[in-house]
Amino acid sequence: MTDPIQFPPDFTWGVATSAFQIEGAATLDGKGPSIWDTFCRNPANIKDASNGDIACDHYHRYRDDVALMASLGVDAYRFSMAWTRVQPEGKGAWNERGFDFYARLLDALDEHGIAPHLTLYHWDLPQALQDEGGWLSRDTAHRFADYAWEVARRFGSRVKTIATHNEPWCTANLGHGNAQFAPGVADRKSAIQVSHHLLLSHGLAMQAMRAVGAPARLGIVLNQWTADPATDSQADRDLANLEYARSVQWFMDPIFKGRYPELALRAHGADAPVVHEGDFKAIREPLDFLGVNYYTRAYCSAEEPPRQPDSALGATDMGWEIYPQGLTELLLKLKAEYDLPPIYITENGMANADRLEHGQVDDRARIDYVARHLAALRAAMAQGVQVDGYFLWSLLDNFEWNSGYAKRFGIVYVDYATQQRTRKASALWYRDFIAAQRQGRLAASTM
Repeated sequence: MTDPIQFPPDFTWGVATSAFQIEGAATLDGKGPSIWDTFCRNPANIKDASNGDIACDHYHRYRDDVALMASLGVDAYRFSMAWTRVQPEGKGAWNERGFDFYARLLDALDEHGIAPHLTLYHWDLPQALQDEGGWLSRDTAHRFADYAWEVARRFGSRVKTIATHNEPWCTANLGHGNAQFAPGVADRKSAIQVSHHLLLSHGLAMQAMRAVGAPARLGIVLNQWTADPATDSQADRDLANLEYARSVQWFMDPIFKGRYPELALRAHGADAPVVHEGDFKAIREPLDFLGVNYYTRAYCSAEEPPRQPDSALGATDMGWEIYPQGLTELLLKLKAEYDLPPIYITENGMANADRLEHGQVDDRARIDYVARHLAALRAAMAQGVQVDGYFLWSLLDNFEWNSGYAKRFGIVYVDYATQQRTRKASALWYRDFIAAQRQGRLAASTM
């Protein structure tokens, strides 16, 4: 490995997954149905008419998957807990068989010296709570806080960090704004109200976990991007400002400033959320860390049809522009606007049209993507942004939500028919990159 990028000696290197995308075992050992189980029952919702019933069968193969992580030399593993596996109805009785699975997973990670980073919610709300209003109901925020309290009580001393939510923007806008994700609602006003209840649930969960007194660092994971005008026209600049306000600032301002951005509130008009007294006090509970997921930028054009970016690096298999410098620009912008805690890059990676040929997967496009984004990350850190770690998305090819199994984000190829895992070229590159960083660590520690 000859890459010249050098990160700090205590920098964390990890990989990430989520429960519904890899676990399978959809009805095993007392697990209840989630909104994604329900959403997948209508094949029209998923592009390849698939579901998450088996996925990567991680529920049975977790030991092998942890050994895979160890073979890459990662420090840390970010994963989510399936709420319905440990509390099938989202309230009431706890399912000990579900908690036992996560205890076994933590045991395996501990055996290999891999630090667990737990996410409480990665989009798989218990269907029983959805039947009672889901995230449109304030009561769901309180049920989420109860769930967070119990998980922190049981595992708060065994995990490095606990994130409340992963990408609440997606839950609100894709799940309730355009019906692209579960539960399949298409209503702008509902999406905006859901976003507030998600933020409220985050704050209440933070308070509940703090009350437990567990040593895990507590935070939230937000998907974020810069919003760039396609031209210097006033219309494009206004559109870019609004996009940033109703996406990034819409979640960051309540957490760090105790209010919603005025520009977005004016744009929402009568669809603005109902906010109760004391909500922002809860939402503003201090974070120990902020998780940032970055994949691409927003390119804002008021023209019809919209002007498209002239991307020198092309696009991923999701059709997302490859724009690594946007990560530098985003982190510097956040640093200028907010009093930030330490940051983890909790997701970064690309979907690629990978093929297994002669027992190998040559995904050099992914290697280039990751290398460029790591260079962009290091550039932001050199300008004063505190970033404590990087989690590559994803360890495994998996169920990619409404895209089904057609899109592959993993650095490990999964043959879904046989469940055989094959490390791609990117996995071996990442292994060697981490090893080179460790050599730098050793040199620094002996100077």
